[in-house]
Amino acid sequence: MVLLLLNYLISVLFTNGPPRLTVPYTTFIQQVNADNVKDVTAQGNSIQGDFKSSVTYGSASGAAFQTERPVFAQDNLEALLQQHNVPITATPPGGQSALLTLLISFGPALLLIGGFLYLSRRMQTAGPGGILGAFGQSRAKLYTPDSGPKTTFADVAGIDEAKQDLAQVVDFLKTPEKYQRLGAQIPHGILLVGPPGTGKTLLARAVAGEASRPFFSLSASEFVEAIVGVGASRVRDLFAKAKEAAPSIIFIDELDAIGRSRASSTTFGANDEREQTLNQILTEMDGFTPNQNVVVLAATNRPEVLDPALLRPGRFDRRVTVSPPDRAGREAILKIHTRNLRLAPDVNLGEIAGATAGFVGADLRNIANEAALLAAQKGEDLVTQADFDEAIERSVLGLRRPIVLGPDEKRLIAYHESGHALMGLLVAGADPVKKLTIVPRGLSLGSTYSQPIDDRYNYPESYLRGRITLALGGRAAEEVAYGAVTTGAESDLQQVNQIARSMVARFGMSPKLGPLNLIQPGDGAVAQHFSEETSRLLDEEVRRIVDECHRDSVRILTENRDRLDRLAEAVLKKDTLDQDEIYAAAGISPPASFHPTIAPPLPGNGSSRDRDLAKDEVGSEIHR
Repeated sequence: MVLLLLNYLISVLFTNGPPRLTVPYTTFIQQVNADNVKDVTAQGNSIQGDFKSSVTYGSASGAAFQTERPVFAQDNLEALLQQHNVPITATPPGGQSALLTLLISFGPALLLIGGFLYLSRRMQTAGPGGILGAFGQSRAKLYTPDSGPKTTFADVAGIDEAKQDLAQVVDFLKTPEKYQRLGAQIPHGILLVGPPGTGKTLLARAVAGEASRPFFSLSASEFVEAIVGVGASRVRDLFAKAKEAAPSIIFIDELDAIGRSRASSTTFGANDEREQTLNQILTEMDGFTPNQNVVVLAATNRPEVLDPALLRPGRFDRRVTVSPPDRAGREAILKIHTRNLRLAPDVNLGEIAGATAGFVGADLRNIANEAALLAAQKGEDLVTQADFDEAIERSVLGLRRPIVLGPDEKRLIAYHESGHALMGLLVAGADPVKKLTIVPRGLSLGSTYSQPIDDRYNYPESYLRGRITLALGGRAAEEVAYGAVTTGAESDLQQVNQIARSMVARFGMSPKLGPLNLIQPGDGAVAQHFSEETSRLLDEEVRRIVDECHRDSVRILTENRDRLDRLAEAVLKKDTLDQDEIYAAAGISPPASFHPTIAPPLPGNGSSRDRDLAKDEVGSEIHR
């Protein structure tokens, strides 16, 4: 591009003279007759020259002009010019010297050759990688013990098991001779696995901070470029730098960007850029030349798609699972994220931790920051418990929407949400309903929010059926109260379909299909590797489960129609009801204590966020 630009400038600057006014041939003859032509220069039928006085033609004016003499012109131009004493020159305009002619003719070619030689020399001297050396240098960021404030294990909470797994690596990096004298070798690679936001990257930084060793950090996507071979060259350069600074740490975030299984590659041929990069990583970690004193940390939330060669011993020897924190872990995380906040005496971090079941570290950090922003917006001097409660509501339910609902639509929404809330009160084992609102928030026109008491990690079949029954409570309330259904149950039906299909296709909870798992590993989709008969049975079993749960919802609400009416009228008056007001309106005594039932006959709400059962959930059950 630069060479083309230079070629254009040469042709413009050296071949073209000053700008000239283009005038018609008749205008030129008129100016000759008016004795306003100073001189002319002719080349064929092209005429250039200068006027004695500036001439305006159209929107332009000037003394230097040019024109074309028509080939059919029969006038005696030479006699006319001599008559008016106009000097005539037959030399071509803008005459060029021999040197300039050579420069214009061979200049572009010389520039191309010179530029190619310059780039070749730069690439050859750029380091490892040959002609790709200039592009193949690693873009990893280097953090050293002197780089500034460092992250330590004190900044990490809620994942104590993961910290314990990495403590040996930190000890080796601090005192490698203690292990080397016994012939022990540190693991070549450690893979951090967990959902997004659980603190995998933070944990890697803490390892570097605790070990006080050079730390090379980059994302896996930074290896790959459009030019084939660049990724492999960057891998070689990264490991070369890490070996020079050994003992050191390399951290590769989002490893699945380049570490996907080669067997599932959709590209044609085996030498595409991603595979070359992966092959080079495999070689550097455990190839012909052993890798010593360089620990490779990597993070991913999709370990199932990684190439098996990455996971074998000698490559990523250890897999550290970074799970969402339990209640005690969430409280410890909140203590870290609120240590710089000015908290009011009424703030109870334990209660906040209980209200955020299923939340990960990133969610809790956002809630703490959101509460501080709300307090500052209100002009408060301290962050109160009410600010945290509102921050949780914003995170779970979304922001308020300034829309005005008509009385009929508002009543319909009240019955829909009251159906959810009443099912949460009547179904055995359900989590306590905390809030019922018909104020539009986020994408919903109303919400029913129930808070789990404890974290749960195993779900019996009866519990899942109760979740479906509860989700259908809003639609069932519309049928009981209005004898018709509306579009308001769309998100509920999505959750119902997902849970019922998982029960049949994933958890083997169908007597007709039996203990089979039909889910394709890696993407959570139902794999089409079974017969049409199995597919038909799957659909029939999903339909059967949903129909049975729907009948239960309609039956329970029909038997408690008076409670449904009272609850709907109460929420219509106040727009939002808290836990005590919900129990009072429904005429039900709140339980003195809550103990989760392992297998209730008709269980209720979900107790923790489960990405596989309901992606729309955020720790607590929300029905819209």
